[in-house]
Amino acid sequence: MKKILIASTREGAGKTSIIVGLASAVSGNYGFIKPFGDRLVYRKKKNWDYDCFLIRNLWQVDTEIESEDITLGFNHSKLRYVYNRDSIKEKLLEMAKISGKHKEILFIEGGKNLTYGTSIHLDSISMAKHLEAKIIFVISGDDDTIMDNITYIKKYVDMKDIDFGGVILNKVQDITNFSNIFLQNITAMGIQVLGILPYQQGLTYFSVNYLAKKIAAKVIAGENGLEKIVKNIFVGAMSTNRALRNPLFNKQHKLLITSGDRHDMILAAIDSDTAGIILTNNIVPPSNIISRASDRGIPLLLVESDTFEIAKQTDKMEALLTEKSQEKIDILTQLISENLKIDHFLK
Repeated sequence: MKKILIASTREGAGKTSIIVGLASAVSGNYGFIKPFGDRLVYRKKKNWDYDCFLIRNLWQVDTEIESEDITLGFNHSKLRYVYNRDSIKEKLLEMAKISGKHKEILFIEGGKNLTYGTSIHLDSISMAKHLEAKIIFVISGDDDTIMDNITYIKKYVDMKDIDFGGVILNKVQDITNFSNIFLQNITAMGIQVLGILPYQQGLTYFSVNYLAKKIAAKVIAGENGLEKIVKNIFVGAMSTNRALRNPLFNKQHKLLITSGDRHDMILAAIDSDTAGIILTNNIVPPSNIISRASDRGIPLLLVESDTFEIAKQTDKMEALLTEKSQEKIDILTQLISENLKIDHFLK
């Protein structure tokens, strides 16, 4: 069994997406563990890491494998109390044996950044040593951030006794420009670039249903439209007439965020290309508006927070993969097939 640890220097680099895309691009029998969880969710009466539960269902992993077989825990203090360096290593090897049984490759997902888990021996470098796994870094950001991260790895990360496979550069805005300016410098450092994946706007979109769960909204209408995709966000804090003259209001697949008492604004959105409407301040609009939204299949999401707070939450929201993200998985599969040197580390 080959063990590949996918690490990153910063949060949101795209580790899970890369793993899902790789598994989709190259058919095989894969296992997965994420020893230090950072996205706690409650599923099937147990605590799971979001990414673990997603991959377990996408790959239809053996049902006898439980959450504790994939993730040790989520809390530094609890893990520090239960384990020391030796027992952490022993537990990691046990997890790898369970989840990697009869598998060709075991993917291990590292912490959300390079230092996460260091004090409890669960940072990516320590795990690669414990498991004798090949480590690959997923690095994303603007061009200068990518170069800073790669240079930091070269100068300050001790790769002694580690099988360092190289780096995958993700979400690059202009591959040709980046390659012309920086690729030779990276190669001169002795770091292998396994592939450069371009930024794809479609991977940043999320469904209304995903949004509703993230902000704990109550769906009061349009349940049959919850899988609509949000591509644009419009904050209805202005007059309706002014909103109608705003080009963003007339864009397709928009999400409107506005107070529940802005009846004219809500009706205008219902009568245009709208994916969903968040009603803030816990104000329920009249029944005729609710009925009209239901007829058009436009979800109305009711929340207690004000418009400004919800707008901030939505703007910062990361569009994670879900079990229904087949379109995104297809995009990832194509990107990886076309841009990644898979033979160098997977086959």
